[in-house]
Amino acid sequence: MPRLYFLVIGLLVLCLLPALSIAAPLVAKVDISTQTMTVYLDGAPAYSWPVSTARKGKITPVGTFRGQALSRHHRSSLYNNAPMPYAIFFRGNYAIHGTHQISRLGRPASA
Repeated sequence: MPRLYFLVIGLLVLCLLPALSIAAPLVAKVDISTQTMTVYLDGAPAYSWPVSTARKGKITPVGTFRGQALSRHHRSSLYNNAPMPYAIFFRGNYAIHGTHQISRLGRPASA
């Protein structure tokens, strides 16, 4: 449960800080090789936790992106209405989001 807690808190930070007009730069970096995401505030690491990037046959985009849309209670229209809480969409249908499948974090598992 603590991992989900930190994942949700981190995603909330990503969602709320821009709305609060905080001038400090906020950057999230996903490391596919270590299956981790680190959030940096003013260039210093603030949060880090395990993630699950794309499983075999799927794609995790690589590059620099800006969020395009936020959805607190999103459900996937592509994958059987799967829950995607606190989704931050970028590059169309790609999103960073929370999960209830904590045991899958730390290894490629995402669609």
